[in-house]
Amino acid sequence: MTVDIKKAQDVYKDAGESVIFTTLMLNHKDLKAEKDAIAEFSDMSNSIINSMRIRDPEAQAHIAWGFGSDAWDYLFPNAPKPKELENFKEIKGPKYTAVSTPGDIFIHVRSKKMAVCYELMDQFMGILRPITSVEDETHGFRYIEGRAIIGFIDGTENPAGVESMDYTLIDDDPEFNNGSYAFAQKYIHNMEAWKSLKTEDQEKAIGRHKFSDRELADDEKLPNAHNVASKDEEGGVEHKIVRMNVPFSDPAKDITGTYFIGYSKDFAVTNRMLTNMFTKSDRLLDFSTPITGNLFFIPSKTTLEKIADGEY
Repeated sequence: MTVDIKKAQDVYKDAGESVIFTTLMLNHKDLKAEKDAIAEFSDMSNSIINSMRIRDPEAQAHIAWGFGSDAWDYLFPNAPKPKELENFKEIKGPKYTAVSTPGDIFIHVRSKKMAVCYELMDQFMGILRPITSVEDETHGFRYIEGRAIIGFIDGTENPAGVESMDYTLIDDDPEFNNGSYAFAQKYIHNMEAWKSLKTEDQEKAIGRHKFSDRELADDEKLPNAHNVASKDEEGGVEHKIVRMNVPFSDPAKDITGTYFIGYSKDFAVTNRMLTNMFTKSDRLLDFSTPITGNLFFIPSKTTLEKIADGEY
């Protein structure tokens, strides 16, 4: 099937200048009230987004939101289910673990202006706040030159532009085509230890030159360099996802990290990348500790219309 961009949420490459990631838990107290609110949100969210784009077109607001596996089962027990939607299973490596944490509703808002992110989230939560509690809210920002907080250019291998839709939009699950899978993972960095490394040692850990972003020769990289350990080459072919990683920080508290968000049409690809990272003890994990890990399904606008109309 050919995917239809017009029916998809914003799951293409656009990390934004300002970002809010929000993970919510349903109250699980009054199914009818919660389902009614989700139907209202499915109906109203696109109108809220379109209104904001008219009010401030230069802000370039982009939004994607969706459901965790438990939320789908709770809200829509008699409906079909996206075939790869399940609770993320933690991945235990020799040294580090990709943890699995709760999440029912996930919202990813980004814009050139934090004021626009705030306005959108304020309106969204006006609908969702009565039926949810907050599991996590993270405010991110674009770092200098679009670099990761550790100083390297991020997302170099991302598919560009419209090409990204080939990697993010589901095309083999008819009920849910034009949707996407989002994997969200929040990392805390040991910046003092990372900054103590010489530049050449940082480059060996990442597998790229820090300033030019050119890839190192294979014999210059560590065997577990990040751009080696995080690849998925299942079947002899390199598979890709769309990453929109975002730095966050509370500098006075000495808390700095990266919010990893990966969109894909096939979560198996993302999962193999994570498995490679943790089983091969990716060198970057010596400085980066994951504290969350959730899988979400991002519905197409067609699916949102069905939810709004009570068809699920």
